[in-house]
Amino acid sequence: MILSRRPFLANSARSLTTAAVAAAVRRGDLAGAEDAFSSTPRKTTATYNCLLAGYARAPGRLADARYLFDRIPTPDAVSYNTLLSCHFANGDVDGARRLFSAMPVRDVASWNTMVSGLSRSGAVEEAKAVFLVMPARNSVSWNAMVSGFSCSGDMSTAEEWFRNAPEKRDTVLWTAMVSGYMDAGNVEKAIEYFEAMPLRNLVSWNAVVAGYVKNSHADDALRLFKTMVRDANVQPNASTLSSVLLGCSNFSALGFGQQIHQWCMKLPLSRSVTVGTSLVSMYCKCGDLSSACKLFGEMRTRDVVAWNAMVSGYAQHGDGKEAINLFERMKDEGIEPNWITFVAVLTACIHTGLCDFGIRCFEGMQELYGIEPRVDHYSCMVDLLCRAGRLKRAVELIISMPFEPHPSAYGTLLAACRVYKNLEFAEFAAGKLIEKDPYSAGAYVQLANIYAVANRWDDVSRVRRWMKDNAVVKTPGYSWIEIKGVMHEFRSNDRVHPQLHLIHEKLGQLEERMKAMGYVPDLDFALHDVDESLKVQMLMRHSEKLAIAFGLISTAPGITLRIFKNLRDQDGHGVIKMAMARASFQDGDGRREDCVKSVINADS
Repeated sequence: MILSRRPFLANSARSLTTAAVAAAVRRGDLAGAEDAFSSTPRKTTATYNCLLAGYARAPGRLADARYLFDRIPTPDAVSYNTLLSCHFANGDVDGARRLFSAMPVRDVASWNTMVSGLSRSGAVEEAKAVFLVMPARNSVSWNAMVSGFSCSGDMSTAEEWFRNAPEKRDTVLWTAMVSGYMDAGNVEKAIEYFEAMPLRNLVSWNAVVAGYVKNSHADDALRLFKTMVRDANVQPNASTLSSVLLGCSNFSALGFGQQIHQWCMKLPLSRSVTVGTSLVSMYCKCGDLSSACKLFGEMRTRDVVAWNAMVSGYAQHGDGKEAINLFERMKDEGIEPNWITFVAVLTACIHTGLCDFGIRCFEGMQELYGIEPRVDHYSCMVDLLCRAGRLKRAVELIISMPFEPHPSAYGTLLAACRVYKNLEFAEFAAGKLIEKDPYSAGAYVQLANIYAVANRWDDVSRVRRWMKDNAVVKTPGYSWIEIKGVMHEFRSNDRVHPQLHLIHEKLGQLEERMKAMGYVPDLDFALHDVDESLKVQMLMRHSEKLAIAFGLISTAPGITLRIFKNLRDQDGHGVIKMAMARASFQDGDGRREDCVKSVINADS
């Protein structure tokens, strides 16, 4: 009896050790999987396949996967298929082609892996050719093709393949169409497919939430998330929360973001690095830097993305020195910076005026970390040089870029020319911007502004005629503030807000008090050929100042006001600085302490 049980016990031991490798791979512990594999004295093909699957899921481990595969005594179809997916996961499409050609046996999973991998790699026509010669197909095969055409933006072909797919209730198939139309910017068509889906899963809901955010429908994303949590039989995951928190950032919905934070704290999701980072980023972008700092300090695990979010947050809030200090801390803790880190650091240098330090960072990126400067880094450097008044060097940097400069580089130069009254470079920058996009109002408006500062009103009229001839429409500037969950939007010289009389009354009081503090309106930014007193009045009724005044009359003392706007108003910054420098205004019934924060969402 004892002898007869020995093979059974040996097989059980091998199964247990293989299970240990598989369990470690499932929880993402590749080092643990390698330890379990090494401690297994008698390995089966299944044991090898488990570790091979771990390498396939880990970026950059293709060489280890190849070495392990070559050691398998008798590789089976699973071994080949896993290695095939590993080649695709690491971007080695040629290696995948060679392996597929050399496979001694192929099952339907082998063909599907090839079709899916080619589709995801952008080789959709080659994937189609493989699909057409498959000896047998299933729903995975059709899903791969529809997803491939959707990802490539060829929605008409995706529609055709969707109609021909034999399994019409497949959720993956429908989700591919929803994602494809969202990526193509056709939100209406995407929602049409979503609402017609016979079955929905978490991936389907995530596709719509993320698609709404991507297409600047943040309010719809938040509304759908509420429906998903309340009515749908799905549990949001880290991907869902990342999308909806980005929507909160884009919509400046701090209150909703705080509710999500409180909701997360009741779930295991609160320990997710992805969710924690998304919350930090949301608080930063919604103007609540103190909450972002507190949350960042409480995070148990912080990867480079989390550090980047906090460094960027400090930079966005103008606290460049703290951003750079955090960057140094990050390096001291052994976190390797990436290209996004340097965008954040250069942004911090811009707001702190550390031009020389920024130049050293830019030059050291490649030398010290092997990071090739991208267009974002060059744009930051142009901004940094322009703010330092080094316009000539900024122009030289633009001309020397190894790729086509982003229009923002010319826009930054144009804005600096307005400050430093440099008409030569202004005309150069405006010409380039208009050449790239003759229907965008930004360049025309900036150039007209520069001519206006120089009192060249004939040139201002010429630019305005030029705009009219090209049918260019200027984007109106507006600001908004959230009071008790309601968004209040203001435009310059607003005439429709129901409390306009009280707002103007408060502005009059603020103007008198700011003048007593030493505030002098910057009339260079009242760009109309009118009487000086009227210019002052126009400046005091800019959208940002209207929002500030409304916030002051609508909230209790001590409440932080967060103003969001779509365009930059330089005199408005002067008012904000004056308000923050004194941080107090005398009301009729006593003293109130207010901190006014201005968040620029988009610069012209």
